[in-house]
Amino acid sequence: MGPRERWCQVRVLGPDGAELASELLGGEGRPDLGTLDHLARLGLQAGRLGGRLVLAQVSPALRALLDLAALPVEVEGQPEPGEEPLGVEDGQEEQHPRDLPP
Repeated sequence: MGPRERWCQVRVLGPDGAELASELLGGEGRPDLGTLDHLARLGLQAGRLGGRLVLAQVSPALRALLDLAALPVEVEGQPEPGEEPLGVEDGQEEQHPRDLPP
């Protein structure tokens, strides 16, 4: 048996943002498809309750697996789809005279 690794902190939040459940997710070695299956099922249950699944302290191995599988889970500190990352604002570019049509 190899050493247990910590992959992430999982939180299930209700519709009002209250924490309904929390667990440390980890195991021997690297996370695998079984880990993604577990997270997907938790996310479905949270959605059925009107809430959402939030991951924190995600290991690099799990983050890579989530990106590869494109599993729609919220990771603390990352923007949700359609949102801009912190410090980046959507704006218009300046027009320069050379860019204007004749």
